[in-house]
Amino acid sequence: MFNFRIGSGIDVHRLEPGRKFWLGGINIPHEKGALGHSDADVLIHAICDALLGAAGLGDIGRHFPDTSPEFKGIDSKILLKRVAGMLAEKNIRIVNVDSTVCLQRPKIAAYIPEMQQILSSVLNIDNDCLSIKATTTEKLGYEGREEGITAYAVALIVKL
Repeated sequence: MFNFRIGSGIDVHRLEPGRKFWLGGINIPHEKGALGHSDADVLIHAICDALLGAAGLGDIGRHFPDTSPEFKGIDSKILLKRVAGMLAEKNIRIVNVDSTVCLQRPKIAAYIPEMQQILSSVLNIDNDCLSIKATTTEKLGYEGREEGITAYAVALIVKL
């Protein structure tokens, strides 16, 4: 009998001028970037939370607190790799991850294949097991005013 579990994740960061814009493990040229303790990659953070939640391991803040100097400015791909390792230690396999990024600008569709390649490699899953979608909020809310960015993720895992 299979033991399937589903987890969800969300992350939000403020956008500030003059910061690097990291999303899905890549640096995208833009005049604003996300403000955060790490590299503030909202997509990776949401995926981490979805995976951790599905495995019953809490959230990203529990494992990588923003009060710890160890994680100041850290590449979020390192955090994602650690999360994948935590799941592997519990004999858990990632079935798939579905994610959505909400932002007005920049348009990220052209970057999605590279993000999928990088993140699926970090997670050691096939490219087609990781979906990344993008949407605007039609200029509504903080995303629409380009004040912030939100990412949502849902993960399906199986305990072997």
